[in-house]
Amino acid sequence: MSPKLKTRRNGQVRPARYRSLQLPVLLWLTLVWVVLWGHISVLTVLGGFVVAVIACFVFPLPPLRLDVRVRPVALVWLVVRFAIDVIVSSVQVAWVVVRPSRPPRNAVVAVNLRTPSDFVLTVVAEMTCLIPGSIVIEARRSTHTLFLHVLDVGDEAGADHFRQRVLDQEARLVRALGHHVDHLDDATPVPGGAR
Repeated sequence: MSPKLKTRRNGQVRPARYRSLQLPVLLWLTLVWVVLWGHISVLTVLGGFVVAVIACFVFPLPPLRLDVRVRPVALVWLVVRFAIDVIVSSVQVAWVVVRPSRPPRNAVVAVNLRTPSDFVLTVVAEMTCLIPGSIVIEARRSTHTLFLHVLDVGDEAGADHFRQRVLDQEARLVRALGHHVDHLDDATPVPGGAR
């Protein structure tokens, strides 16, 4: 994604500078510092806060815009279905490993996500990696496309089936934590990963 541009008073166009100190980031980095030290003391907390401030000035991050709306029933279904997917995929991977008939045929599958959100892209990628049998090898922010290495995909139909599973995972995530869900009902996935 290209950076946001800002025009100065003198007409010069430059990338917009981000506010370096964001309270949630400072608190998170301080918490990580305290956890890494393994004990809580005033010195550890203050030291962690100073390190967090320095890190934010040296490595400024764009603001994280989370457009999140938690729906408890959909969130419970997301967690339950994720647990089921992990169990089923574990059995399938175990069967692929021990079956004597043929070696597995793997594939790289591209999945174009329907939600233009970095948060959704990241969480779907992480959840997909935690399910045995697939791993994300590339994630493109510009097109919100995930490229996954998938175990034992025999043909194009198998790739389309896996692609639909990832899109279903995205839909469950957006219904559980997303603010706008209208685009999920209108969009029908196109085979081959094209939009």
